[in-house]
Amino acid sequence: MSTILVVNSSPNPDGSISRALTEQFTDAWLAASPETNIAHRDVGLNPIPHVDQDMIGAYYTPPEQRSDEQNEVLELSDTIVDEAEAADIIVIGSPMHNFGVSSGLKAWIDHLARVGRTFNYTENGPVGALGGRKVFVMTARGGRYQGDSPAAHMDMQEPFLRTVLGFLGLDDVTFVHAEGVAGGTEGRDAAEAEINTIIESQIAQAA
Repeated sequence: MSTILVVNSSPNPDGSISRALTEQFTDAWLAASPETNIAHRDVGLNPIPHVDQDMIGAYYTPPEQRSDEQNEVLELSDTIVDEAEAADIIVIGSPMHNFGVSSGLKAWIDHLARVGRTFNYTENGPVGALGGRKVFVMTARGGRYQGDSPAAHMDMQEPFLRTVLGFLGLDDVTFVHAEGVAGGTEGRDAAEAEINTIIESQIAQAA
């Protein structure tokens, strides 16, 4: 039985397009593969703390040398890493905030990026440890940033996520962008159609 981890990061409980897209993805997947386990982490409505000095100190202390206090500090981060490790597919809902990701999603990434767990330093440089998983990122953007858009250079969202996820070994990433949602439904409609195509393709590959 496969597991999908859904990470929603919109602080908007009602009318969130990124939430609607992650829900569409999981509903369509479950309709085709009802035995799939769906796990949820909502860092938009249930924010997690940002990394502080105590956490950084604990991150870089070898496990066998950590104090009880450091182990307690890392409990949430350990759980977040466990959730990612248990998933075969990670679905991220990411509204664009000020040309980048929301602060909640950034905090989740900072808890997930753990030396010795999700990446390791080697003689050839850092190597991610989460490879073999698929990631689907559903974004919602008020403006248009793709292709030859004059605002393309302002997109800090997709480049950041591709970079940090790839650093962790998650280099099989598909983005579905709902663009221009502040000006109409065309971008959302296109994203919804793209999700349906993705699900059909993924299920066909698994058959």
